[in-house]
Amino acid sequence: MRLILILFLFISINGFGQWKNFTISVKGDTLNRVDMSGKKQGPWVIHVDNLRGERGYEEEGYFENDQKEGTWKKYSLEGVKIAEENYRWGKLNGKSQFFTYNGGLLREESWRAMDPKIAYDTVPVYDIKDQSKVINWVVVKNEGVALKHGRWTYYDPREGTIEATEQYVMNKLQTDDGDMIGDDDIRPIDVSSSKAKSDTAGKKTITKPQAILDYEKKNSGKKKIKVRDGNTGNIPKP
Repeated sequence: MRLILILFLFISINGFGQWKNFTISVKGDTLNRVDMSGKKQGPWVIHVDNLRGERGYEEEGYFENDQKEGTWKKYSLEGVKIAEENYRWGKLNGKSQFFTYNGGLLREESWRAMDPKIAYDTVPVYDIKDQSKVINWVVVKNEGVALKHGRWTYYDPREGTIEATEQYVMNKLQTDDGDMIGDDDIRPIDVSSSKAKSDTAGKKTITKPQAILDYEKKNSGKKKIKVRDGNTGNIPKP
């Protein structure tokens, strides 16, 4: 019996000896492991306290060679799941979901991580109305970041209904006619039709608030308009 106990202790010490740092969970699991080269490995739990009005959270998942890998889940400090993301090569990859603090689904995102070993990647562009039909191919340079790729869906968290959708191809917003719009050219989303307002890629439409339109109409043609700008007339002494 004594020999078995000594052997067990030897195995435990030998196992822990490969980690520079680690913690033991209440269940006896080894968490937050850092290997001898300083890289995070295995299961991790990250705790972030409330700070300057920002709500804290806990995040749990796996590290491989200091990079997030697989599914990571984020919880409020009250234990409510507020996000679930997937990673590959330390970058977002696949579906990500985000929830309210009451548990309602806010949105679903779709990402694509690129293999750091390759300089370029080629992906097909599918017809939005017929996903089995390839209408184009896109060659993308590997910039070392995750790219928006696939369907993004926005929900009403109370009703669970879809409010808007977007289709991305390697960070480009795809329109119904197959055109691609970059981040600098994206139009506001028409929630009623779930379509991007994109008449031209180079022009941006700015809509004035109704109050400003009414003011301009009321004072149209007047040479001088007295405007309250908040100035009190008091000039501070130097």
